[in-house]
Amino acid sequence: MSVSDAIASMQAIQTRILQLTGQTAAAPKAASAASASAFADALSSATGTSSTLLGDGTVTGDDVAAAAQKYVGVPYVLGGTTSSGIDCSGLVQRTFADLGIDVPRLVHEQQTIGTEVPSLAQAQPGDLIVLDGGDHIAIYLGNNTVIHAPYEGRNVSVQKLWVGDEGIDTIRRVVPTAAEAGAAQTSAQSLTSLLGAGSASSDSLSSMLSLLGSGGTTTSSSTLQQLVAARSALVSGGVS
Repeated sequence: MSVSDAIASMQAIQTRILQLTGQTAAAPKAASAASASAFADALSSATGTSSTLLGDGTVTGDDVAAAAQKYVGVPYVLGGTTSSGIDCSGLVQRTFADLGIDVPRLVHEQQTIGTEVPSLAQAQPGDLIVLDGGDHIAIYLGNNTVIHAPYEGRNVSVQKLWVGDEGIDTIRRVVPTAAEAGAAQTSAQSLTSLLGAGSASSDSLSSMLSLLGSGGTTTSSSTLQQLVAARSALVSGGVS
């Protein structure tokens, strides 16, 4: 189950909780939406995922890196977006489209999507590397290696990144890394199970938070409060 799947099922979970707790009155639509929104915000905070990332959470950076390599050897064609000919931003758009994700066509648009990665040391496979003052874009493959469509007369190729942080305009993470996606999926399953149980003991909350804290994510006391408040809103149906 992806994060988006968990969020999409909030209303169904709310109905089940109402049934289990013996409540029969349906929550107003606006209150239900607010409760689901609160839960979604708490889930994002707990798992470290960002709403600015694209896709449903099942496509990872590793998937992007693998999909891009299908185009190695394709000739550079300005304005191209197919396996017959492609340019740098066309490669990015085509790769994400192959995975069911729509991204803008041009570099100046692509360099604003997703969330910014502070430095090359923190870049992960599938991240976008914007160079040359925003005139060129490449897809990071890890180990200081990128895949890109260089320029007229060249083909799509894999090569070592030829600049350091000083030569990079921005690094963008458009989909979660494999580790982030795994942690989010585990958290979504745990939260869904907890909500579906109809009651939350301190032990079950502690167990859930232990899972949320795994995979490199950090759960704070404020996040715990968010989760408890979100669950309470769902249980009560948002009725004051």
